Amino acid sequence: MIASAHIVAGQALGGAELFYVRLVNALQERRQPVLAINSPSGGVSAKLHAEVAQIHVPMRAIWDWPSRWRIGAILREHQPDIVQTYMGRATRLTHLDPGRWPIHVARLGGYYDLKGYRHAHAWVGNTQGICDYLIRSGLPATRIAQIGNFVDLPAASSPEQLADWRRRLAIPEEALVLTTVGRFHPVKGFEDLLTALAVLGTTVCHRPLILVIVGDGPLNASLRNHAEQLGISSRLRWVGWQLDPHPYYELADLFICPSRHETLGNVILEAWGHGRAVLATQTAGASELITHGENAWLVPIQQPRALADGVRRLLADEPLRAQLASQGRRKVENHYSQQHIVSAYLDFYQRLLTAA
Repeated sequence: MIASAHIVAGQALGGAELFYVRLVNALQERRQPVLAINSPSGGVSAKLHAEVAQIHVPMRAIWDWPSRWRIGAILREHQPDIVQTYMGRATRLTHLDPGRWPIHVARLGGYYDLKGYRHAHAWVGNTQGICDYLIRSGLPATRIAQIGNFVDLPAASSPEQLADWRRRLAIPEEALVLTTVGRFHPVKGFEDLLTALAVLGTTVCHRPLILVIVGDGPLNASLRNHAEQLGISSRLRWVGWQLDPHPYYELADLFICPSRHETLGNVILEAWGHGRAVLATQTAGASELITHGENAWLVPIQQPRALADGVRRLLADEPLRAQLASQGRRKVENHYSQQHIVSAYLDFYQRLLTAA
């Protein structure tokens, strides 16, 4: 048994916060002693299992000295073996003596400025590219681990459920459905996807084409205006940010990740977990996950016409989509399942403790 404390400061349920919830809950399900330290006003707390011990600390900013003192006091009282922090604020507010327990593990999901991370004792990057960056930046390779994210593997929805969701979104029975999920930010490439939809026209393979867009963010108004200018608004279904995007993955004949930059690409894993074929742009994260033509389809970044060509190619070839979906699901099961990732974390924790 390895006792661990997990600290996250974020209030919105972004990628890091959602993975924090998944990992903490999974450790509790493994009967590992786990303590969750998080903000009292965020959405994280409500998504943790009732059996998970929680302590709330404001962590309002990186210079929140009362919170830094409070975190130290909590850790001295509970004495975990491992303290894992997520993102910059929680990591900067956690300072533990080197060479002594507990061991501070900082998890990174991006190519961040390492000024606020170097004081940790060990580091987890969720892609190999991040780990290579950490090593190039002078951190010791023996204390770095590449451990990806895991996603749920839900059962397939019934035909009746799918038909009901289509009715709710006014999607014609004969229509082909594209789904995309993400924050409305320039790096996510949604403008490129809207342009690609305009290039495709109203039908593909003589069937209407509908794009379901799951998300929200600062570009909401400008993306809607762009869609109006392109004349494609009637083919879009804006469903907003969803805590449970499961139905929208299930509706997809093809899932699209049009990002201009993506460190990992959690939405790719989630689409694979739902057994959906994926078309993605050649970002670093997608290229690390995907073998083109085997488990997904890759197209150049920020090239709407190439994106449209890829969509048309896959929608015209149902057997190829089925193959991509099957191989993608298999990759998640073999490398990004809850069991695989939680075991990798526990193995890394044990290695650090043995070397201490």
